[in-house]
Amino acid sequence: MVKHQPLQVYEKQVFVSFVTGIYGCRWKRYQRSQDDSSRWECTWFVILCSSFLLLLFWAYFWLVAQNDFNEFNWLVYNRSGEWRDETIPILASTTVGFSYITFLLILALFHISLGQQLNLYWVHKIGLLATLLTTISGVISIDDLWGDEWDILLLSLQSTAPFLHIGALVTVTAISWLVAGYVVRRERSNFQVMMLLIYMVILLVVYLAPLTFTCPCIMDRHSLRPRPDIIGRRGAPMLAPENTMVSFNRALQYGASSLEADVTISVDGFPFLMRDRTLRRTTDIHKVFPARQYDDASLFNWTEIRSLNAGQWFLESDPYWTVETLTARDRSRIGNQTVCSLVEMLRLAARANGSALLNIRRPPPEHPRYRSWFMDTLWAVQKAGISQKRVTWTPDTDRGRVRGLQQTANEKLSLEEMRQRGITSLTLHYSKASHKDIQEYLANNVSVTVYPVNEPWLYSLLWCSGVPSVSSDAPQVLRKVPYPIWLMSRNAYNFIWITSNLVSIAVVIGIFGFQKWRMRGMQTYNPEHIMLSAVARRTSRDVNIMKEKLIISELNNGLSSTEELCLYPENGYATYSHGGLSH
Repeated sequence: MVKHQPLQVYEKQVFVSFVTGIYGCRWKRYQRSQDDSSRWECTWFVILCSSFLLLLFWAYFWLVAQNDFNEFNWLVYNRSGEWRDETIPILASTTVGFSYITFLLILALFHISLGQQLNLYWVHKIGLLATLLTTISGVISIDDLWGDEWDILLLSLQSTAPFLHIGALVTVTAISWLVAGYVVRRERSNFQVMMLLIYMVILLVVYLAPLTFTCPCIMDRHSLRPRPDIIGRRGAPMLAPENTMVSFNRALQYGASSLEADVTISVDGFPFLMRDRTLRRTTDIHKVFPARQYDDASLFNWTEIRSLNAGQWFLESDPYWTVETLTARDRSRIGNQTVCSLVEMLRLAARANGSALLNIRRPPPEHPRYRSWFMDTLWAVQKAGISQKRVTWTPDTDRGRVRGLQQTANEKLSLEEMRQRGITSLTLHYSKASHKDIQEYLANNVSVTVYPVNEPWLYSLLWCSGVPSVSSDAPQVLRKVPYPIWLMSRNAYNFIWITSNLVSIAVVIGIFGFQKWRMRGMQTYNPEHIMLSAVARRTSRDVNIMKEKLIISELNNGLSSTEELCLYPENGYATYSHGGLSH
């Protein structure tokens, strides 16, 4: 007499159900399959991988572009006329999209690792396409609006390349598990050979990638130059309204050795500090002179300009999310700020024994002071009582009239041009100051100031390059960088590089060997032992459906009073009995 003969043994596969359920909405066992994925589903997997790589690039771009968020918002303001932090929705959508695509990719890789057929749910297909198209449109928009910012990617690699290389090495090494599982199958095909060759080429490229790196911070620490001086660019505009006395005082408090300001000449010849062409963004002109809020700032006289409030906008718009950190006293001082004159700023620099860098905006041709702007600026310098040797200004014009004052060029020039024009200093955007150019300028006694430098990684990179000074919107951030973020000798890096490559090679060989041994054991397994045994299993979809139909058939036929269908959910058995006999 045989009792409780199991019809089917169901082993609980919670993790598999979770993976296939979320990825393809296949929660039931009979919905899953271990057959090869269709070409259509493989195409969706390729689209998923491509979307992940694009979003990875997009996320990395915004990570390093934090250095220029202020420039981006100002650029958008000049186009739209409204000031708001446009980076918030971009960062939020990028974070959500990248997390979603990364999660789907992880589920897809688990499918491959578990031998499950790929079958992306239609809702995820729509989400994938929406995320991909949104990212592509974002890339196109940024290229049109802020195309020059792409240069920061190549510059950032000089700082991040060694770490990105380690991450890429770990990734391609881990992928060898999936590649080996596919390549060592019993069936042989040209596609398997092609996949293996592609993987080996990628692996070789990752191994040899450090040969192309140019990292200034891979150097002997004894060759490190002194810490670059910090110039407060418009003061400390993240802590107080730009180009105001409070802002300049904050910059000096946080260690700035020089102050940088934007100078505009009023209609009556009084130099004052203003970055924008109009007064709309940084003053309350819409309340005081509503009919003139779109007029050029240089077309106002000094009395009118002085009557405007230049601090309340900072408290209301909170452009850098820092207002909450201010004390009540600081808010009161900021709320009462007026437009700062050039004389006031230069006197402050003189008292602090510092210097000044002036970006002078020449008046338009119809301006009454169009021909006398130079004398107006020189008058302000003399009235402030600061040594003329401590004042540097741009643009590099009217050099014949400048005696005692320092002039700097804000464009990249050859050494020959600099000798002909008598220029000994340059103020360059960081995208135009390559490591090679900086070394060449320094070797010929040319002083280089790089702007804008707001992030520690960029400050550290320029420090390793030997830059003597940087102009920053965030002196409070750079003050916390007493030493380059990372510094490594060439021998130490070569050791890490070679060792990590050798470890990766050993792991890859071990994975291929293990997968070969594992596949050989599966090929020698007796298929007769898979089913009809309480201790063995088979995951064939067809057999599962057959057994489930058998149970349902018994229920549909009806059971007599002496028949009983017995389920044992705790061990996965399904049995039935007739009288005293159980099957």
